[in-house]
Amino acid sequence: MKTPALALFACLVAIVALAQEPSSHHATKADVDRWMSELSNWGRWGRGDQMGSVNLITPAKRKAAAALVQEGVSISLAHDADTEKSVDNPSPYVHKMLSTGARPAGPFVMDEYAVNYHGLAHTHMDALTHMAWEGKMYNGIPQTEVTEQGAKVLAVTAFKEGIFTRGILIDIPKLKNLPFLEPGTPIYPEDLDAWEKKAGLKVGPGDVVFVRTGRWARRKKLGPWDPARVAGLYATCAKWLKQRDVAMVGSDSDTDVMPSGIPGVQPMHPILLVAMGTPIFDNCDLESLADAAAKRNRWSFLITAAPIPMPGGTGSPLNPIAVF
Repeated sequence: MKTPALALFACLVAIVALAQEPSSHHATKADVDRWMSELSNWGRWGRGDQMGSVNLITPAKRKAAAALVQEGVSISLAHDADTEKSVDNPSPYVHKMLSTGARPAGPFVMDEYAVNYHGLAHTHMDALTHMAWEGKMYNGIPQTEVTEQGAKVLAVTAFKEGIFTRGILIDIPKLKNLPFLEPGTPIYPEDLDAWEKKAGLKVGPGDVVFVRTGRWARRKKLGPWDPARVAGLYATCAKWLKQRDVAMVGSDSDTDVMPSGIPGVQPMHPILLVAMGTPIFDNCDLESLADAAAKRNRWSFLITAAPIPMPGGTGSPLNPIAVF
């Protein structure tokens, strides 16, 4: 039984702890620095680990995800490769025909693609080597390990066997009865909690979470806009994702709300990629998925994705597929 003095001391400790924890709507660079340590998965799967939280996609998790397929209906989560230059697509895909029907190479027509896929235009996967924090990548590996020849470690080839697990769609515009979020709208942990309650599910270990802001729906209606302002996750969502032990995070933009509210820092990327070792799917097109999920009132599905196994690559364009 606690004495009054011990009870008072425990209350004071709790109050101090709460005072140190930032509001879910306000975080500072100091908070991000602290989370880089507190939310770290460094060493969790060994010092030589190359896969980070994708290790949470176990054989048992894959078997359970396969059992989610009831109808065999598949939906692409990739936005069509865009060859038109615009304010939000400064480096469009380059599509060059090497031979055509008018000038075939024997019986064949052939082409080639070229793209700078990182950024806010093309659907792609960020490998763990894509970013560093204070000179260190995931597991404390120096950023200098990335050279002109590519990444010596943490390259996208670590995920050559593909991603095959349960996907969860978190549809924030639907939660708020909106067609889309306006640029710069932050998503907070309480929004993620509210979606779990509305959807009747719980995000768990090994899941891939896709957060819809309605970016592509807005672009279709109103046209492109300066990507310095995009809706996305506020920094305090990082702790929520770590508590759920997600394998990966995806969105229809580049995950972070921009501006981030923390000058000079795009916090979700370093916390996910560097601290947690959690790869990211950027610029997914979640509109067809949102329609399909709403039609079925079902927000979980099998998700599969396979990056191009480019040795030394820092990521890959890809076409994630959801299957109901």
